[in-house]
Amino acid sequence: MLNSTSLIAEARTKLEGYLLKKGLRRSSERFAILEEVYSRDDHFDAEELYQAMHQRSFAVSRATVYNTLEVLVDCHLVRKNQFGDEDNTKSRFEKSLGRQQHAHLICVNCHRVMEFCDPRLQLIKTTVGNTLQFHVESHSLVFYGECSDEACVARTKAAAENAAMQ
Repeated sequence: MLNSTSLIAEARTKLEGYLLKKGLRRSSERFAILEEVYSRDDHFDAEELYQAMHQRSFAVSRATVYNTLEVLVDCHLVRKNQFGDEDNTKSRFEKSLGRQQHAHLICVNCHRVMEFCDPRLQLIKTTVGNTLQFHVESHSLVFYGECSDEACVARTKAAAENAAMQ
């Protein structure tokens, strides 16, 4: 795995090439957003990214954040996930360059996102591709359930209800 500085440099180079190829502007805002994305290790939505940019005194509009995220998805620097949040419409993003393919666990109560890698997933992907004569480029696998975190909303709520009954 690349270190953070070389990963950001590689991402910048890839974005520059993509923007040139597509005839899009190479604005400082796009590169600032890219660097913010690659400084994170979490799954985030566009609004969280917008707020983080403003907390760090980057003057970018919401529209620029949303549009740049779509550009980053198109050039495979960011993955866009639909995890089925409470409103079922929120897209969550994560950096993709330098990261191995992984699956997600989502707590249905607190909406915590956990990642895991299992080498058997690669075997399944290869087997399915070979069997169906299909070149699988990527996959998305999400498991939904209840986490075991003591701070989880469901655990806190259940504990409060039990205390109220006694």
